[in-house]
Amino acid sequence: MFESESENIRHILRTCRTVAVVGLSPKPHRASFEVSQYMQAHGWRIIPVNPVVAASGKPILGERVYATLTEAARHEKIDLVNVFRNAQDVPPVAAEAIAIGAPALWLQLGIEHEAAVAAARAAGLCVVQNKCLKVEYAVSA
Repeated sequence: MFESESENIRHILRTCRTVAVVGLSPKPHRASFEVSQYMQAHGWRIIPVNPVVAASGKPILGERVYATLTEAARHEKIDLVNVFRNAQDVPPVAAEAIAIGAPALWLQLGIEHEAAVAAARAAGLCVVQNKCLKVEYAVSA
């Protein structure tokens, strides 16, 4: 969306408040849980996406868990898709983010996929990769 990643980060932090977290683990020691819990404590709405946990019917961080982004988007307005998956799993997640009309896609620290990022940017999404949402939010506050 913007020319620089820092502009994308500022835009996301300024405009997004509902984030679908793909790969959110129910385990408190996992980074996905820690980051999501922190963002939730700072007023962000967390929408967990985890097919295994969704099948169990158990919530994560007090929120209903969805099996897919598409299912989540049928029930919730999603401002940002935050990805905690291996890099090779990113292309279908990016394609789904595009398909549901998500305005932004964030690949967490250590996750990069140039082709998926290029496709998301070409579709008009604001994209950040290889950065931690919690860290970027904390330094911007």
